[in-house]
Amino acid sequence: MAPVLPLVLPLQPRIRLAQGLWLLSWLLVLVGGLTLLCSGHLLVQLWHLGTFLAPSCPFSALPQVALAASAVALGTGLVGSGASRASLDAEQYPPWRGVLGPLLVAGTAGGGGLLVLALGLALALPGTLDTGLEEGLGSALVHYKDTEVPGRCQAKRLLDELQLRHHCCGRHGYKDWFGIQWVSNRYLDPNDPDVVDRIQSNVEGLYLIDGVPFSCCNPHSPRPCLQSQLSDPHAHPLFDPRQPNLNLWSQGCHEVLLGHLQGLASTLGNMLAVTFLLQTLVLLGLRYLQTALEGLGGVIDGEGEAQGYLFPAGLKDMLKTAWLQGAGPHRPAPGETPPEEKPPKECLPEGWTRLESSQLLIGSR
Repeated sequence: MAPVLPLVLPLQPRIRLAQGLWLLSWLLVLVGGLTLLCSGHLLVQLWHLGTFLAPSCPFSALPQVALAASAVALGTGLVGSGASRASLDAEQYPPWRGVLGPLLVAGTAGGGGLLVLALGLALALPGTLDTGLEEGLGSALVHYKDTEVPGRCQAKRLLDELQLRHHCCGRHGYKDWFGIQWVSNRYLDPNDPDVVDRIQSNVEGLYLIDGVPFSCCNPHSPRPCLQSQLSDPHAHPLFDPRQPNLNLWSQGCHEVLLGHLQGLASTLGNMLAVTFLLQTLVLLGLRYLQTALEGLGGVIDGEGEAQGYLFPAGLKDMLKTAWLQGAGPHRPAPGETPPEEKPPKECLPEGWTRLESSQLLIGSR
């Protein structure tokens, strides 16, 4: 049975393979650490912005899987650097001979599987952000006024901090605040005719105004911020409400957060792709180095050429061997039972009988 993808490795190529593998392993450690930081950063961002994402949005699974995949890649790089360095010394390599095989299997199955899964999530999940942010921000705007409702007490503070930190206003723009009641009922005077008229003029009994919260204002603007009566052309004669320059944040929070999170996901996806490439090269190099040294008894500077390979036999032969080993010894069917062999006949001289031979044997005693 011929090995799969054999590679002849003389002495100098074996040494260069071990040295290059040591350098490549430390590069994998560096890239794996950076991927770990990117995954952690995205996870922290989602913790802060989780209020504005729909609970059904699966995007939060991406940094969690990427965190596990980058941790395994980091461990693979450390193992690869240690094994490649030890392979250059015949006294340090023997402890690695028994554990390098299982480590390669675990790194290929576990680390490779996690990286492929993380790459798939990085390509597929950013598309779910649009719907998740649309639903989450809509719910946050509706509950902005519920400062005394249990479980919603922090909604106003979180949304104000979001608009101030990310320089955005509303879900898609400042006019989103015109269609919801964002003023708490505790600040409304039930005896005020204007308040009563606004509530009664709405079919849902909401107090709607053409104003925005203070967090929509741009604090760097040299002019006073316009927060109320934004749709009345006579309320602010020096400003044209049809122009976007109202000293308010022009972008909606949906657009800002979507670009921010998709940018982080894109960076993480690129890091995962580089990590996957480096981990594949390290695992392949370790496998060739391991099989080459096994043929030399674990000594890298042994005499003669060594052959490295991925698998000791072809896939078909390996499956056939595994099947035969799993099936156990072959038991013939009743019809296939071979006939019992008769005992061999004694060779006697020609003309002698069995009785004469017995008498001759007794006489000799």
